Amino acid sequence: MRVLLQRVSRAEVRVGDRVTGRIGVGYLLLVGFSTTDVAESGVWMADKIAGLRLFSDAEGKMNLGLDEVGGAVLVVSQFTLYGDANKGRRPSFIEAARPELAVPLYEGFLRLLRERGLTVETGEFGAMMDVELVNDGPVTLWLER
Repeated sequence: MRVLLQRVSRAEVRVGDRVTGRIGVGYLLLVGFSTTDVAESGVWMADKIAGLRLFSDAEGKMNLGLDEVGGAVLVVSQFTLYGDANKGRRPSFIEAARPELAVPLYEGFLRLLRERGLTVETGEFGAMMDVELVNDGPVTLWLER
């Protein structure tokens, strides 16, 4: 499981003219699953994301979590996180999980985030999405399990 986490001051995802998810302060999570991922990877990832302290305190130190700033997460499925562009000019996505594996992992991950008390908005799995964000900092982390 790979997650590209961006600390944002706002983010929105649209499918066509329809907004499927929108948050203010929080994390935009681009999430991809591999052919070898299992549900337990999502448990570790949800715990990690819920516990991260990436927001500045009064002294300007990254010391505050989502709960302390009233933040939320916007989760967008992103199979291209498993794109391999080492050979040729077109990436290979052979390591990316097919929908029959990825959808239950994605839905389970969303459930795990919500169980940890996070406010969760989403994109639409498998859809062509437009994602707009204001990256706060910028702060961007790569998480993998």
